[in-house]
Order: sequence, then C-alpha cells, then structure tokens
Amino acid sequence: MNYPDSVHFLYALGNEIKTAKFGLERIGTVLDALGRPQDELRIVHVAGTNGKGSTCALIESALRLTGSTGLFTSPHLSQPTERIQVNGSPVSEDRFTGAFDRVHAAVEELLEAGKIDFHTTYFETVTAMAFVIFAEERVDRVVLEVGLGGRLDATNVVQPELCVITPIDFDHEAYLGKSLESIAAEKAGILKAGVPAVFTRQRPAAEAVLSRRAADLQVPVTRTRDWKISELELDARGSRFQLSRDQTLSIACPLAGEHQVENAATAAVSLFQLGIPAAAIETGIANARWPGRLERVSESPEIILDGAHNPAGARALAAYIGRFYRGRDIAIIFGAMRDKAIEEIAGVLFPLARRVILTAPEQSRAMTPEAVREVAGDRSLPIAHTLREALAMASDAEVTFVTGSLYLVAEARELLSTSTPFRK
Repeated sequence: MNYPDSVHFLYALGNEIKTAKFGLERIGTVLDALGRPQDELRIVHVAGTNGKGSTCALIESALRLTGSTGLFTSPHLSQPTERIQVNGSPVSEDRFTGAFDRVHAAVEELLEAGKIDFHTTYFETVTAMAFVIFAEERVDRVVLEVGLGGRLDATNVVQPELCVITPIDFDHEAYLGKSLESIAAEKAGILKAGVPAVFTRQRPAAEAVLSRRAADLQVPVTRTRDWKISELELDARGSRFQLSRDQTLSIACPLAGEHQVENAATAAVSLFQLGIPAAAIETGIANARWPGRLERVSESPEIILDGAHNPAGARALAAYIGRFYRGRDIAIIFGAMRDKAIEEIAGVLFPLARRVILTAPEQSRAMTPEAVREVAGDRSLPIAHTLREALAMASDAEVTFVTGSLYLVAEARELLSTSTPFRK
C-alpha cells in the first residue's frame, strides 16, 4: 500500500479507544510471527494518567545525547507518523508504510490460519509497527508510552529495563474502573518482577496500590518525593530548579506549567537510574519539545493551545492561568470528546474566562457544542460551528486558550500555521 492507503486502513479499523480489545494474546501472537522485535530493544516503559507523554519526551531528549533513540507515543497531533519517532524525528511516510505492510501481511496470514480471531486494532497495529521499525534501526533505547491503562495495553508485551509511572488520576473510567484504586491497579500492571521502577508523587490511594504491587514483585522503587526540589523559579514559558539527592542536577524545563516540574523531576530521576551523565540529563531536558501542551503558537494575539482533556489536565491549566494570567481577559475555545468528564472540566475552566466559545473537533466521537452547553448548564454560551469561526470570535485583547481535546489542539496548530487570517 502507499501511505494514504495505509492510514485509511488504520482509520477503518475504528476508533482506537472504542474498538480496543483488551488483552495481550493477539498482539503477542502477531509479534511472535514477526520474530519478536520487541525483545531486541532496551525499553523505558511509561504509564500514568497525566504527564506520561511529556515525561517520555523529556526522557527521550536526554537519551538522544547518549545514543540513538526510538520514541512511541499517542495520540498524534497531525499525522500518524508522529507516533513513531527515531532520533527525535517522525519516521517517513515510506518507512511507516513499509512497517504497516509487514505487520498487515503477518496479521492476514495468522487470520487465514485461524491463529487469531480478528485483525489487530489500530493501536495494536501501530504498536507492532513501532517495534519493527525500532528493531530494524537498532536504536540504543526506546521510550515507550502506554496507550490506555497498562496491564492489558498492547505495549505491555515488553520486558523493560525501567518502568515509570506518572501521576494517576481519573480518566477512561469506563475501561479502567471508577475508583482511583482500580485505575492504579491497571497502571501498576506494567511492573515486572525485579525490574526497577520510578514512581512520581501520587495520591495516597494510588500510592498504596503501586507500593503493594511493587512489593509483591520485589521491584526496586525510586520515588521522586525522595529527591528535593529547591530554588524553584516558574514563569509562563517553563521552570528552573535544583533537584538533589544522590547528586544535584540543575534542571531547566522548557515545558510550561507548574505540573511540568514534577514531570521534569520524574524524567531526571529516571535518567539518573539509567546511569545517564548529569550533563546529558540537564541538556536533554532543556532541549525537549512537546507540542500541544501549553504551547504558545501566537504572540499577538496571544494564543495558547493545551490538550486538557480530563479533570486533572483542566486543573493544571487552571493553575497556569491563575498564576500567570490573573487580571487578564481570558477567552477559552473549548471542544471535547463524548467520553470525557465535561461537567467537571467545564466547572474548573469556564469560570476563569471572560468569554467561553464552544465548538467541536472534526471527529465522529466529538460532543456537539450544543450538548456541551447543556452539560455545562449555561445556555448562553456562544457556539461556533468551526474552529476558524471560534478564533474569529475572540478578541485580540484577550489571551485565547484552545483546549478540551488534543484533536481540537491539532486542528488549531494546523490552522494557525497557515498564512490565511482568521480575523478580519
């Protein structure tokens, strides 16, 4: 197939969350047929509810200074190729297509032989493709982000050299359970007997679950809470601080938001556990980039994109607005998926804005702006039928935040990268 055909086929497999078939048997069988490429890789496996993508980006940026790297994350913002990166760059369309063809051929043979029941899902297929590419490239290390949960996630077929668990909070409750303990148990499923782990600061209920699982598996755990953060300086563009325990690291994190301090600390501690030199840790974190998360894409008018798609993400965005934009007129352009906690997110974010404009990402799973307005309990909120229309409704004097869904953020990045004006 060519690249458009391969992407079309992947999309035709259905939404990667709604069509998720939890379990490792199918992906394991496919990878066996492919020669188990994951076994050739040194892997840092990262799970959590929030911050796992940022933490992966920070870790990979530093690892790249010491050798070749693979990075697997989801979802993508613009193109599926973004999910599979080698040495900091998305793979080419040809490389993506070649890996798809190899995985798809293996799946078709297994289906014909009756060794698997269904075609691998979107996420399973791309996960297998990533392992194939990273093994072919013979990368020195792979940073592997869990897609959903952990225990039964398609990435959990690996034997990593380090497991990392970022903050656990409520999200995808229909799949992971409605209590923090049940969600934490799913995330803890990535832990492997005797394999070292790094835990970020957690809520007590989540920490208790993680600690029990680690003890059962005799996992040596390093906790970021045991490292001291001092001389912290925060601004709207990032943070600087000293991180010390076994040694002192001077961290300059270019990712905005107070919550990124903990993500940067988690990345630094993880890198230290891997034996990465201090200079590479410090330089790598300082050079990291992670688009779509408190990303300032325009200075005048000031427009900031943030994929705050769950309550914890909304609280982090609210804290950022409260710290750095208090007293400024705020406009929030909001659109979200139907499976999100809209009422709670709206309750956190909407009171902060002078103007809230509702729209919807161009996705079949998107909640209509009319439905968002009903859930938010405010029928006076204006509705824009397109993102361009929503951006045109905000004032140049306002600081505009586009948020609620990474799909909406992706559309905004693409729209704002063009030279076509969206305001008269």
